[in-house]
Amino acid sequence: MFDLNEISLQLQKGKAKAVKELVQKALDEGIEPTRILEEGLLNGMAVVGEQFKNNEIFVPEVLIAARAMNMGTALLKPHLAAEGATAKGMVVIGTVKGDLHDIGKNLVKMMMEGRGLSVVDLGVDVSPESFVQAAIDNKANIICCSSLLTTTMHEMKNVVEEAKRRGIRDQVKIMVGGAPVTQSFCEAIGADCYTKDAASAAEAALHFCA
Repeated sequence: MFDLNEISLQLQKGKAKAVKELVQKALDEGIEPTRILEEGLLNGMAVVGEQFKNNEIFVPEVLIAARAMNMGTALLKPHLAAEGATAKGMVVIGTVKGDLHDIGKNLVKMMMEGRGLSVVDLGVDVSPESFVQAAIDNKANIICCSSLLTTTMHEMKNVVEEAKRRGIRDQVKIMVGGAPVTQSFCEAIGADCYTKDAASAAEAALHFCA
């Protein structure tokens, strides 16, 4: 009997080639693609997220694990589409207007994808109008804003205001994060959620989409 936990373990070690081979083997043995995704890949990425949150591993290890996961999901994608599998939620993410930092944003994106969410990455220097338009276009559950500068973090308030102006504020959760951002700032601008690290952001997003 094929052990899906082996996929999880190899992913945690960042063994992309092994993950790809094991995913193929699981498919060949007739295991449902959704089970391979959930019990193998997503399970492994959840462990990686937890280790990262507890400072047991660091950014390079997360990146290597995410690469292994991407190789596995690339194999699964056509099968999942055929099976009619849907993502657990839709997130629009970006770094706010005037800010060009993206390492934190990219980590959050990886963690969210690692929990089974679909993520549309708008990149850096994203205007409030672009965040909200992308949320409307993609029927997003969440807008996720990142900022690394005290000079740009106030753009997050503009995203909240733009969501109100466009009439979607009650349909979409707005999450904020980045080095200068705090819980009290989140509350002051009327956003829904602040988390201090990427793994916690993914957990919160999953909770919102549940």
